[in-house]
Amino acid sequence: MRIRATVAAVSGALALSAFAVPAAQADDGRSWNPDSGFTATQPSAGEKSKRGFAAAKAAAAPKITSAVVNGGKPIPVGTKSKQTVPFTATATAEAGVGGVAAFIWIGSSVEDEDSFGFGPNGKSISCKVVSATTSTCKGTITLDPGLMINSDATWWRVGASAVTEEGEEFQHDALSKVRVQRFSKLTVNASPEPVKKGKTITVTGKLTRANWDTGTYKGYSKQAVKLQFKKKGATSYTTVKTVTTSSTGTLKTTVKASADGTWRYSFAGTPSTPAVSAKGDYLDVK
Repeated sequence: MRIRATVAAVSGALALSAFAVPAAQADDGRSWNPDSGFTATQPSAGEKSKRGFAAAKAAAAPKITSAVVNGGKPIPVGTKSKQTVPFTATATAEAGVGGVAAFIWIGSSVEDEDSFGFGPNGKSISCKVVSATTSTCKGTITLDPGLMINSDATWWRVGASAVTEEGEEFQHDALSKVRVQRFSKLTVNASPEPVKKGKTITVTGKLTRANWDTGTYKGYSKQAVKLQFKKKGATSYTTVKTVTTSSTGTLKTTVKASADGTWRYSFAGTPSTPAVSAKGDYLDVK
């Protein structure tokens, strides 16, 4: 069951609430409902006079002009914690806009059984009247890793639903896109320590990423990771070499100890997995 948002325009003020609605069952057992559930009551006669020409009669079809989630930036999702991200959506209607909210989804179409997505958090929605015919609303969407599978690490479409002040509902299924990624982790350990100058040190680590199928972190294999060093007193790291992760995501290489400083591994990321750098490991060279 998915939570959907309801926006009611009562005497010119937005009342926000959320309620659960039955959702369609997808082939993989997951369910969701793209319908935002927006509704609007007719404004009072006094409010109509205040709104003037915009509330008199709809002269053109209402339109959702934009919807952006997380500022267009990728959304990394871990294995346990739900990830809440912001959205902004704008709509226009001659009768005035009662509310507009975004949702994200994947699949062939919103109506298809293979689609899946997440809707807006109803209580998070707030709207600003830009003009008599246009409103912009902001809110949040929460992604639940417990409902996600590994193939969800891809581009998601951003849609939006809206309602006019006169109660007409309208929707646009694909206004923009946002990438969803499997959260990554990276560790490092340089040893032995302390070490004599010129001696060999071993730098190990492991690159893992969220596995939504199992709800755990699994090693990310065959990935190029940079071994970097920051000499004591320096402000930036220098790449020493590139190391490839093993079948289980582990990293291991050797270098000569030359000076005191901090070692780390750094991963540039892939479309499905965000970039990550390990917290540096300081090594004292005698």
